[in-house]
Amino acid sequence: MEISLIGNSQVNLGRAIDVGFCNFSKNLNSKIFNVKNNSKTCNFVKSQSLEWKSKSVCGFTLKASATAHTEAAVISERGSRNSRTKPTNGVKLYVGLPLDAVSGCNAVNHTRAIAAGLKALKLLGVDGVELPVWWGIAEKEESGKYDWTGYLVLAEMVQKLGLKLHVSLCFHASKDAKIPLPDWVSRIGESQPDIYFTDRSGQRFKDCLSLAVDDLPVLDGKTPIDAYTEFCESFKASFSPFIGSTITGISIGLGPDGELRYPSHHHPSKKNGLRGAGEFQCFDKYMLENLKQYAETYGNPLWGLGGPHDAPGYDQSPMSSSFFSEHGGSWEMPYGDFFLSWYSSQLISHGDRILSVAASTFEDTKIIVSGKVPLMHLWYRTRSHPSELTAGFYNTANRDGYEAIAEIFSRNSCKIILPGMDLSEDEPNESRSSPELLLAQIASSCGKHSVQISGENSIVSGTPRGFEQIKKNLVDQNVVDLFTYQRMGAYFFSPEHFPLYTKFIWSLNQANLHSDDLRTEEEETAVSLAGTNLHMQAA
Repeated sequence: MEISLIGNSQVNLGRAIDVGFCNFSKNLNSKIFNVKNNSKTCNFVKSQSLEWKSKSVCGFTLKASATAHTEAAVISERGSRNSRTKPTNGVKLYVGLPLDAVSGCNAVNHTRAIAAGLKALKLLGVDGVELPVWWGIAEKEESGKYDWTGYLVLAEMVQKLGLKLHVSLCFHASKDAKIPLPDWVSRIGESQPDIYFTDRSGQRFKDCLSLAVDDLPVLDGKTPIDAYTEFCESFKASFSPFIGSTITGISIGLGPDGELRYPSHHHPSKKNGLRGAGEFQCFDKYMLENLKQYAETYGNPLWGLGGPHDAPGYDQSPMSSSFFSEHGGSWEMPYGDFFLSWYSSQLISHGDRILSVAASTFEDTKIIVSGKVPLMHLWYRTRSHPSELTAGFYNTANRDGYEAIAEIFSRNSCKIILPGMDLSEDEPNESRSSPELLLAQIASSCGKHSVQISGENSIVSGTPRGFEQIKKNLVDQNVVDLFTYQRMGAYFFSPEHFPLYTKFIWSLNQANLHSDDLRTEEEETAVSLAGTNLHMQAA
């Protein structure tokens, strides 16, 4: 195929499957970006700019396609090879759309830049994209009043390009994207602050609701479970033309950043470089009431008066406290077992409730339901695993905390999404972390309960090492069957990053290519970026 996009420098990207040989030819007069292979021809002639406005979280300008007579690719068939293959081992590849793809007023942000990005991903052979759908946008003004306008526009854009769509239903806020909880929820929170998670100093985490209020009518007579259920049902009805065809997966939000965990790290450390274990988040009124009841049932009411008094603060090393001490710490004493059993059971019950809502809502569709479990890998090489404990995972040297997590996903026929596929062991390691060992442990628990795993990266990889680690998990370890790369934006399409991502995609495809489709020696030239200016500039 032949595609023309604006560009003025040379990048030899090679050829693979639906992408073909890409050559950003250095021509200062015509400024044309050509992509060629033997199957199709697409022409984009310079005349317009597609922009991610500086006010958006993406913050860049993507100058691309456009003729007056057509904004779409003019595609003409020249005959094509019928032997097309999927990525190695059948792993499906997705890319996350920008967090703020839809604005607070329910309009699509940077529509034309997203359209150009979707076309580029389609040409690379990516299977689909992930779209965050925010509670604070779709049900912004009042309870039960839904507006899906912007999200429906994006779903149609994805459908027209023949891509698949995974939707993340987000019941949390995002400081990065400046997306709050619904206005009506925030108003309730002003008069009832105990609906939010609270640490021992009284600081509230206002980016999601405390799991202790799941079944309490704190939302003007509704429970949060009621609100989440109605949100899912409205989504299902509104997107019925896409469900099962374009929309093939739903990820249900389970907590902070959509993950099944407590917001134990929500207060940043004031000490530069210190990577603490976070703090327990059990000091809102409703959590303390639950703890009190549990202690009375347990037979020791005094243990229900509050959380651990000897746990470290955000600015302290967990190894400096008596609670997480390697030997003889409170965590392995009777009180520690009592508290950690209760704390983790509250999280597990919450996850089970939310997964059940999603599973029952979409059970009559072909949609796969997923939920995200974090990779709390800091301090994993200690006996107490403090970062996991404060986040709600009772996983220590003496106890497997992920069997119960895998069990609730299995019971609800849901997949687990694991981030951190790009993380590898760092030596020396002051925080004694081990993302690879933790990933292997969670994968083992999932295997025992027949729970499938989807993967994500934790950060946008800017180095070949990050991509190599992802490839290792996708191909060598065969851990996942679907991988979503997070996320589309300024850096993703930058000359420093996009060629690396392109090369990564081709490296996955290469093993299964037919010999006729393998890149020639000339095309095997490494990705070069000498003087690259793709007009994907920071705004």
